[in-house]
Parts: sequence; structure tokens; C-alpha cells
Amino acid sequence: MKYGLIAGRGRFPVLALETARALGHEVVVIALKDNAPPEVESLGARCHWITIAELGRLIDILHTEGITEVVMAGQVKHTSLFSTLKPDWRLFRLLASLPARNTDALIGGVQAELEKEGIRLADSTLLLKPLLARAGVLSRRGPTTDERKDLDYGRRVAAALSGFDVGQSVAICERACVAVEAMEGTDAMLRRAATLVNGRPLRLVKGSRRRAHLLFDVPVAGPRTIEVMRETGATALAVDAGRTLLIDKDEMLELARGANVAILGYAPEQE
Repeated sequence: MKYGLIAGRGRFPVLALETARALGHEVVVIALKDNAPPEVESLGARCHWITIAELGRLIDILHTEGITEVVMAGQVKHTSLFSTLKPDWRLFRLLASLPARNTDALIGGVQAELEKEGIRLADSTLLLKPLLARAGVLSRRGPTTDERKDLDYGRRVAAALSGFDVGQSVAICERACVAVEAMEGTDAMLRRAATLVNGRPLRLVKGSRRRAHLLFDVPVAGPRTIEVMRETGATALAVDAGRTLLIDKDEMLELARGANVAILGYAPEQE
């Protein structure tokens, strides 16, 4: 199969390309400048570098390459929306038509533009299904009673916030929401939360915004997540089973064991 892959930040696009190569798929990379890791250039059949502001060029590349199915892999800096980059005419027209410039509206608009051109935006986990978290206890130990209460509460908070496009994670301490992720990302959110709890343990809840799709912004956890949890005194992590990617899972779980961090995958029926 031949796919296009729009590469953003992190390990997600690298793993997707490595998996695609192992499966014999031809993948053309459209790498976003100031976001995509340099490794993507050598992992795709071909690689085109563009800025986040070049929607017209993105569509031209996909047509030239004969691609009718494309996935988004990796995060894009939300602050890019406020950068000095000037949108091309196609993106400018799209932005002018949007009722809001949050992630859902923007990507939904891009999806509609691609569909007009006969290009389908596919599930971003298309090439990484084995890395999706399963339901149940994923770490060596399960959450304690107090941790479970915090995780359950955090999921209710995350669900309530899911329609406001303010990030995917919340930090909880003793059934109180200490911090909500915004543009700064999960790591910075945890560090901010740690300054507010006077050494009390935090719990981290990563939500999937209860979307009916996984076209973009798929929650990701990995070794870095555990390292920052250890640094900030966060002792338990909740993720959505089947909707969260566990990057470098073996290393992540080994780090969780060493940090005594509990990881729990919530099944869809636990919504």
C-alpha cells in the first residue's frame, strides 16, 4: 500500500515509518518544519519538508505523488498558530471560514479540504495498532485505593473538559484538579502542578477527548512520561485503552517499575 504521512513532533512518526517499512508499505513523508524529527527523512520513500502554513503545497505534493490516503503522526506545536508564519492563500481562506481556531476546528477544516481533492485523512494509528494500550493494569503494580479514586475523578474532569480543546491531560491530588494541560504540554503541566501541592503525590490522567475517531492528537505516553512523573512526584497514570499509544513500551514499563508508578488502562465501557 502507498500512504502519505504528515510528520509532527516526537517518536510517533518515526515508529509509524519503521513499522510501515517492515510491512512493505510505501510511505511518502510530508515533514513539518520545526516539528518533525530529522530521522523521518531517511525512513520514507521520499520526504518533502513544508511549514504548517502551506496547505496548498501539501495538497500539491499529495497529488504529484499520487496519494489518496494520508495519516497525521506526531504532535504539532499549538503555538505555531501564533507564529510569524504567513498562511498561504488556501490556509488563509480556511482559517477565515472557521468559527474558532482550536485543534478540532482546524484539523476538521483541513480534512474537508483534503476530501474535496479526493484525499482521505485516515486513522493516525493505522500503522501502529500493536502499540495501543490495552485495558487493565499495565505496570508491575496496580493503583492503590487512593490512587484509583484520584484516577477515576481525573477521568471525570478530563471528560468534562474534552469539548474545550485545552489539552489531553489533568493532574490530580486528593480528588482535586491541580492543573489542566493547555498549550504547554503534559510535562510542563506536571511541573507546574508539582509546585502547588507541597510534596503531596500527584496522579496523571491522559484522555482521548472522547472522540469517535483517531485522526489526530492521539494521546501518547512513553519513557519520557515516566521520567517526568518521577521528577514531579506523580505516582499513577491513567490512559484510555485502545486510544493511547505507548511509545517504547518495554522501556516505559521498566522505568515505571523502577519509579514504582502504577499504569492503568481504562476500557471503553468504563467511560
